[in-house]
Amino acid sequence: MAALRRGAACLSFLISSGRVLYCRSRREAVTKIGRWSHIVGTGVAGGTLCAVPFKLDENLTHEFLIRQAASVVSDSSSTFLSRTTFALIHAFSEYSKAVHTLIALQKRYLESLGKLSQSQEDSIWQLIIGQRAEVKDKQERCQHYESTWAHAIKTCEMAAEAAFISGAEQSSVTMQTNIELAKFQVEEVRKLSQDADKKLAEAKAMEVERLASYAASLENTSDEEEIPDAYLRED
Repeated sequence: MAALRRGAACLSFLISSGRVLYCRSRREAVTKIGRWSHIVGTGVAGGTLCAVPFKLDENLTHEFLIRQAASVVSDSSSTFLSRTTFALIHAFSEYSKAVHTLIALQKRYLESLGKLSQSQEDSIWQLIIGQRAEVKDKQERCQHYESTWAHAIKTCEMAAEAAFISGAEQSSVTMQTNIELAKFQVEEVRKLSQDADKKLAEAKAMEVERLASYAASLENTSDEEEIPDAYLRED
């Protein structure tokens, strides 16, 4: 009986001790959490918090987290470059189409000199004026997207360098590949735009030449018609 009482007393002591330890550790944890909450809340509210202290997992290192962040930046930069490249390619294509449409209208007008009525000639001129305005609008759009694309290229170059320095070599290599591909695609479509500009300049030169020739022919015709009248007056 005495041994049984001593065992019961020891068990009661252990249970009481465990409760005390549990309550003490719980109070300490709550106190620590409250202290961190106060520090974080004050830092955020004051706008002075730069980095929240935390304990790294045993399997994580600062180097790993930096490489992971660099990879995320590379992915975001690649998306930015992809969107701006597509927009610029589309803008160049639309500009080239507008220029070729303008060239076709000017050619049609020159081929119809002296064959159209005044109203028909006015209609064609209205189309030409409207197309010239559209060409100018498309050209300004190209300039806008080209500026944005150039910033995207710079952003990707910086992201590639950051990825390489942080140890994310694969992300850096992928970024460099994306940059080269974007430059190649833009250069190809830019050649089409430059070719359209060249043809437009040639069309304008031809227009000036044809109009001058047509005006000269009208003057010659007018002089020939006036000669008989002059002879009649002399008689």
